Amino acid sequence: MSDEPRDLNGQPVNRLVMMALLIVGSFGVILMQTSLGTALPTLMTAFNVDAAGVQWLSTIFLMVNGIMVPVSAFLITRIPTKILYMTALTIYLVGTILALATPTGAFWLLMVARALQAMAAGIVMPLMQVTALALFDERSRGKALGMVGLVIGLAPAIGPTLSGWVLDNHVKFLGFTISGDWRSIFLLVLPTTIIVWILSLFYFKNVLPTRPDRLDVRSLIESTVGFGLILFGSAMVSDHGWGSFSWVIAPMLIGLLVVVEFVWHQLQMKNPFLDVTVFMNWQFAVSSILVSLTFIAMIGVELVLPIYLQSVRHLSAFDSGIVLLPGALMMGLLSPIAGSFYDKYGARRLSIFGFALVFVGTLPFFFLTESAPSIFITTLYALRMAGVALTMMPLTSAAMGVLPKPRVAQGTAVNNTIRQVAAAIGTAVLSSVMQSVINDNTPSAALKTQDPLLYANKYLNASLDGFHASFLLAAGFALLAFLLSFLLHKGKTEGGDVREDAA
Repeated sequence: MSDEPRDLNGQPVNRLVMMALLIVGSFGVILMQTSLGTALPTLMTAFNVDAAGVQWLSTIFLMVNGIMVPVSAFLITRIPTKILYMTALTIYLVGTILALATPTGAFWLLMVARALQAMAAGIVMPLMQVTALALFDERSRGKALGMVGLVIGLAPAIGPTLSGWVLDNHVKFLGFTISGDWRSIFLLVLPTTIIVWILSLFYFKNVLPTRPDRLDVRSLIESTVGFGLILFGSAMVSDHGWGSFSWVIAPMLIGLLVVVEFVWHQLQMKNPFLDVTVFMNWQFAVSSILVSLTFIAMIGVELVLPIYLQSVRHLSAFDSGIVLLPGALMMGLLSPIAGSFYDKYGARRLSIFGFALVFVGTLPFFFLTESAPSIFITTLYALRMAGVALTMMPLTSAAMGVLPKPRVAQGTAVNNTIRQVAAAIGTAVLSSVMQSVINDNTPSAALKTQDPLLYANKYLNASLDGFHASFLLAAGFALLAFLLSFLLHKGKTEGGDVREDAA
C-alpha cells in the first residue's frame, strides 16, 4: 500500500510542493516578527515618536500573535486547510500593503498593519506544524518538523540582519529604487508572498479533517483577554519595570486569573476551545516545558546580545546582525538534520546534548568585555544556536508523538501558546534584570560633570554588569532545561504511545 498522502477527497497530494509553499509563505510571515528591530530608530524619526512609542510596533505584534495562537486550534478544526492558509496569507498581504501605504503622519495605521501581520503569523505557525504532521507519516515526523523548524527558528534569527542590510542598500521593486526607507523592509517579502498565494490556488490541498464545531464566544473572550493581558504586562516590563502595578503587575495578575477561569471552563466543555487536558500526559507536559525553555534561550539572547554589540561595542545594526548571522545560518542548517536524528534516536539524547551546547555557548558571555573579539562572540552564538536547533523541533515532535492524531491540532495550539507566553515572560525577565543591574550601578549624574572620563568608565562597567547578569540567567535557563531533559522517555514516540529503547 502506498504511503503517498491524499487530500480529503482521496486525491494524491504532492507533499513536497505543499511543504515548499508552506515553508516559503510562512517564512515571509514569521520574518516580520523581528524585522523591524533594526528599523526602530528610522521609524522614530519618520513618525516623530519616542522610543517607548515606537516599541509598540513590536509589542502589538507579540500580543496579537500570542492571542491568535490558541484561537488557531479552533480555526484548524473548523476551516478547510487550503482556505485557512490562503486567508492567513491574504490577511498578511493586506497588512503589508497597508504598511507600505501608511503616511508618516499616521503611526496608528502602521500599528493596524502590524496587528494584521501578527494575526496571520498566529495562524500559519500552528497550521504549518499540523499540516506537516499530516503530510508525513510517523516514521518521518522528525524530518517534517525539522523543515518547520527551519522557518520558526531561522526567520526570527535572520530578520534583524536582513532588514539592516535592506536599510543600508538599494532595493529595486517594480522599477523603483528605495534606499534607507523603512518601507523597503515590507517590500522585501511581498513579491514572494504574492507568488505563493497564486500557486496555492492550484497546488495547496485540504489535508486536515474538519468538524462543524460552534465557536464558544466565552472561551474566545477569556482566551483573548487572559493571554493578551499577560503578554501586555510582559511587554511593558522594559519600559516600566516589574514594580509598576498599573502597567505590569495588575495586567499580568488579572490575565492570570482570567486564564485560570479559561482553563476551568475548558475542563467543563465536551468539545473545548483549547484542549488543556493534553497536559495530563506527562511526556507532553515535559516536552512542552522544554520547548518553552528553548524559545527563552533563543529569543532572550537574540534580544540582549545585539544591544551589547551596539551599545558597548558601538557596532551598527547591520554589523551586529552580521556578527550573529552564522548562528542564524547554523539554525537553518541543523534544523532539518535534527529532524532526521529524531527519527532515528528520539528526543532525549538530542535534548541532553543540545541543551549542553546551549549552556556551554551561553556561560562564556558572562565574561564578555568591551573588547571581546567579534569572532569569539560569533563562535559562541553559533554554538548555542546549534544547540537550539537540536532541541526545538525534536522536542515538538516528541510532544506531538504522544498524542493521538485527532488531538494533534489541539496539542500544537497548546504547545505554541505556552511557548509564546514563556518567551514573552522570559525575554522580559532577561531584559529587566539587565536594565535593573545597569540602573543600580550607573554613576551619579554629578560625576559626569566633575570627571567625564571616570563617569564613562563607570557607566561602561555598569552596562557590562547588566549584560553579565542577563547572560548568567540565560545560562541558568539552559542548565535547568539540560537537567529536565533526563525526564524524557528514551527513543521515539509514535502514534500516541511511548516506545522505549530496548537498551
